Amino acid sequence: MNAHPTGDTAASNLQAGARVALFGMIVNLVFAAAKILGGLVGNAYVLIADGIESALDIAGSLIIWGGLKFAARPPDETHPYGHGKAEPIAAVVVAVGVLAAALGLAIESVREIRTPHHGPAPFTLGILIVVIVVKEILFRYVNRVARNVESTAVQTDAWHHRSDALTSAAAFIGITAALIGGRGWESADDWAALFACCVIAANGVRLLRPALYEIMDTAPRGEIVDRVRNAAAAVPGVIEIEKCFVRKMGLSFYVDLHVRVDGSISVREGHDLAHRVKDIIRGADSRIADVLVHIEPAR
Repeated sequence: MNAHPTGDTAASNLQAGARVALFGMIVNLVFAAAKILGGLVGNAYVLIADGIESALDIAGSLIIWGGLKFAARPPDETHPYGHGKAEPIAAVVVAVGVLAAALGLAIESVREIRTPHHGPAPFTLGILIVVIVVKEILFRYVNRVARNVESTAVQTDAWHHRSDALTSAAAFIGITAALIGGRGWESADDWAALFACCVIAANGVRLLRPALYEIMDTAPRGEIVDRVRNAAAAVPGVIEIEKCFVRKMGLSFYVDLHVRVDGSISVREGHDLAHRVKDIIRGADSRIADVLVHIEPAR
């Protein structure tokens, strides 16, 4: 059977994900500037580190936005299955960037801990409170969109916001400790920055794993395989489902199915039955872009 173009649902989901990534990029731009400027003026390295992390999030959101826009392109002669793999590839690039940022910031945090410096200014706490509240709200919104469209890249972007909220919370604790502790506690915010680097690295690993799984065509989890099997088994003339393989391509799924039927039916009848199975399966889940049905004689 010939490949069928990705449906309107997948294209709509990709566009929704791209809009969310673009919005996140704008928010990160504002916060990165505020945190870096506040850290420089308020002598708080943890705030500068947090601002750099937000600046890297801008690059990450831009990569994800571009990946989703590219993934939304329809199939063509050189990419008959579409361009969906651009979505997890974008997620991998961003996750690797997060890990690299965590390492760089950790090295700089250690350098700051070993270098005597003045304590942070109290006004830096106000910047962090705003960041924590807005970023946690943004995480919940983007993560809900990611679950709805089942996008690895959008989920990566969501956890960028949660990571930013966590690092800002660590910065808040570190600066508070430095202010309360007074002389001798000036490096508390640097220790907080070091902790923030660990959080960033952990999120980078957590984001990298599912993206690599998708690139490797790892079988998807969840109900979709059972839904495909049940839909195919309900078609009159299908005796047994022999094999069922499902793989994710961007926000769409492709199915390879072997079904057993009465071996005495004609080629035409087998062809028509295969088309009925395909139509039923695609109707059962709008995310399924194409179904390849192979007919096997049951007896």
